Amino acid sequence: MKKLNYKIDIKAPVSKVYGTMIGKETYKKWTAEFNPTSDFEGGWNKGDKIHFIGISEEGKKEGMVAEIVENIPDQYISIRHIGILDGENEITSGPQVEDWANALENYSFEENNGVTTVKVDVDTNEEYADYFDQAWPKALNKLKEIIEN
Repeated sequence: MKKLNYKIDIKAPVSKVYGTMIGKETYKKWTAEFNPTSDFEGGWNKGDKIHFIGISEEGKKEGMVAEIVENIPDQYISIRHIGILDGENEITSGPQVEDWANALENYSFEENNGVTTVKVDVDTNEEYADYFDQAWPKALNKLKEIIEN
């Protein structure tokens, strides 16, 4: 498993950045850089199960099954990926998920003089590294654009 790191500075209070990042409507806007139909179902509180979803070209719901390991508002969110979503079916074991099961996605927020630094640390397998290296910076720039404009 490879760990990737991304960061961006956004001219806004940390509470606005944090709220925009996980707010239902704004989440869809910045994560559209990964998938135009990006959304989530579930909650962001510690212990919550959450589905990160999109709609396939065939019109089928698919995505990631995860749990919120930690959520300290305006400071830190840790997400553990535990499986994939295939329609309404959660697949949490077997060859489809064993390469990246238990991968973490962590968001850290730090405000200094009205500028919030967002740091993202993502565990991934080698096949997705190039994709994430292109998509994450675009998504974070979109988040910045939404917040600053």
